Amino acid sequence: MCGIVGYVGPKPAQGVIIEGLRRLEYRGYDSAGIALVDAGSIVSEKCAGKLANLEKAIIDAPLPASTTGIGHTRWATHGPPTDRNAHPHLGRQRRVALVHNGILENFADLRARLEADGIEMASDTDTEVAAHLLEEQLETGVDLTVAMQNVCRGLEGAFTLVAVDAHDPDRVVAARRNSPLVVGVGEGENFVGSDVAAFIEHTREALELGQDQVVTITREGVSVSGFDGTPAEGRRYHVDWDLSAAEKDGHDWFMRKEIFEQPRAVADSLLGRRGADGHLQLDEMRLSDQDLRDIDKIIIIAAGTSFYAGMVAKYAIEHWCRIPVEVELASEFRYRDPILTNATLVVAISQSGETADTLQAIRHARAQRSKVLAICNTNGSTIPRESDGVIYTHAGPEIGVASTKGFLTQLVACYLLALYLAQVKGTRFGDEISLVMDQLDEMPGHVETVLEKAEQVYALARDHVDNRSVLFLGRHAGYPVALEGALKLKEIAYLHAEGFAAGELKHGPIALVEEGLPVLCVVPPRGRDHLHNKMISGIQEVRARGARTICLAEEGDTTIVPYADELITLPQVPVLLQPILAVVPLQLFACELATLLGHDVDQPRNLAKSVTVE
Repeated sequence: MCGIVGYVGPKPAQGVIIEGLRRLEYRGYDSAGIALVDAGSIVSEKCAGKLANLEKAIIDAPLPASTTGIGHTRWATHGPPTDRNAHPHLGRQRRVALVHNGILENFADLRARLEADGIEMASDTDTEVAAHLLEEQLETGVDLTVAMQNVCRGLEGAFTLVAVDAHDPDRVVAARRNSPLVVGVGEGENFVGSDVAAFIEHTREALELGQDQVVTITREGVSVSGFDGTPAEGRRYHVDWDLSAAEKDGHDWFMRKEIFEQPRAVADSLLGRRGADGHLQLDEMRLSDQDLRDIDKIIIIAAGTSFYAGMVAKYAIEHWCRIPVEVELASEFRYRDPILTNATLVVAISQSGETADTLQAIRHARAQRSKVLAICNTNGSTIPRESDGVIYTHAGPEIGVASTKGFLTQLVACYLLALYLAQVKGTRFGDEISLVMDQLDEMPGHVETVLEKAEQVYALARDHVDNRSVLFLGRHAGYPVALEGALKLKEIAYLHAEGFAAGELKHGPIALVEEGLPVLCVVPPRGRDHLHNKMISGIQEVRARGARTICLAEEGDTTIVPYADELITLPQVPVLLQPILAVVPLQLFACELATLLGHDVDQPRNLAKSVTVE
């Protein structure tokens, strides 16, 4: 999410920055802006909408020539996508211009302090707070590098900050913590960007930064330091990709890139969810605690991959909150005359926020006086606007049509909703909720561990490239994972693939099993022994009929070894959280198999990213 470009050198900075932003458009965005340093002042322009709007504004009111500047394409988080919320943001004296990627978790406290000091905010963003803080530091007499170090030590969250100082026209300073930033090293010019696509037409020499580091670029060179001011060094490397591959971070497909972005996406989706008092807080919860206490039934409506996230949500909400939950296909919901009251909460899950079936379903629910909560990735889209509250997933833009990180972050949002309801209704103690949140905070690292097994999964895909049918089995929360794994294979590999609850095999589907048929089995953790044992029974049933079993099971589960022709191990997590991990190998399997079959993975036939017709 968000594209960042910074430049210092002999060339006109405006052209370098605009072209860099154009190279970053693939990341997705809803506004764009630029700031240049000119004769001791900051000049800037920013516009909601596409980059073309910014370019037109610059043509209509040209900016002065400058060789130092920063630019940004914003994916809205705090505040809607409007001109006033677009980046760059300026300090009160217009001495500092700053762009930002990520979320500043403690911005509310910092904003309150600044407002108490008489500073009037010009936007709804968390970013503007950092601009004012930087300007405060500069007014003490330190330079922009030291000011950035001082400010970053007081910030919480994951962020990339890039700033210029009107009084220091030959310097751009940037900082990063758990958010992407790379330096482009040129001859007499240097760059910073969200990724190498921002500057690859100018240089292929790059510098990788570590965590909690500040980088200063001038025409003469690059210097790196820690937030504490100690000198540091980045890692130099040569970029040997072409521009198309650079946009994909060296991957062959956006989908594969997005699969590998999932640790960061899950971490982003968890940012800022716990307040200083340890209580959960959600993005735009416009429903009061009393409204939620009055809820006696929840209906989740969604389509496709989002529907499977809703199925996992049912398990979590019913277990933690003891509220009955129904999960409905949005396209069927309003045609069955559903029973809705003002004590019904309808939860609409949509990656784009524009899914036509889901939108019509929530309009029907609101007409019946039910409360509506959206789970969505797109700030300002229609479904969140027409809902009583929204949990944004903060997945960042997803270019591949087949959703991957969108699904994982929807799962996180569903868990957060379940825990929030448990907190409000008092069905779980605070320490129980904190324990689950601690377990969720460990998930980015666990997803990284699963991704390290990618080569093993790719080898399995090569082994099964000639198969024309694949089955997926799961139980409990593993059943929606099986359905999602099958859907991925249908979407991008165009193969017959079916997901089943393992207990249903003997009621008909076992007739599909034949010699050599690959069956991917999501094995529940051993903590639920009755589930685990029943799953093993289902695996034995298909194996006895010649199926080739590929089992996903937690590390240390030796009981599954005799029944697995291939075994992919997963980190040990509770059964309700296992879907976040178990689906990752299935995504990799589908992506690699589709690639081997020669299909367009990012744009599969007959499909669109956002389904805006019923």
